Amino acid sequence: MNIALMAHDGKKELMVQFCIAYCGILAQHSICATSTTGRLVAEATGLPITLYLNASQGGSQQVAARIAYNEIDLVLFFRDLAEDDSDVNLISRLCDQHNVPFASNVATAEVLIQGLKRGDLAWRDIVNPKK
Repeated sequence: MNIALMAHDGKKELMVQFCIAYCGILAQHSICATSTTGRLVAEATGLPITLYLNASQGGSQQVAARIAYNEIDLVLFFRDLAEDDSDVNLISRLCDQHNVPFASNVATAEVLIQGLKRGDLAWRDIVNPKK
């Protein structure tokens, strides 16, 4: 599965802690992230992460394009309600449109990661077959 990680500045440390906790599960999948979030997670976990631009420099649009082309199977975007939510709205709308599981907080992310571990998201392999 292809997993996208994004986090507002106020939630980056939470994303790092989440990825440390679930490193074993995440290591079995391909991960991409916006630049700062991805760099922080990679440094803390050692996971290989494809980095895109910072969200403010177009990274959100890069992730959005991959969602639109059905190249992303799961999005974890930890949002800070004090920050601008235009990126969250863009990504969540595309996830809704393309039936991509989306979590905007750690509670939902944990449910999705546990589901990923159990194989509950295997239906995405039908939608996005491995080449």
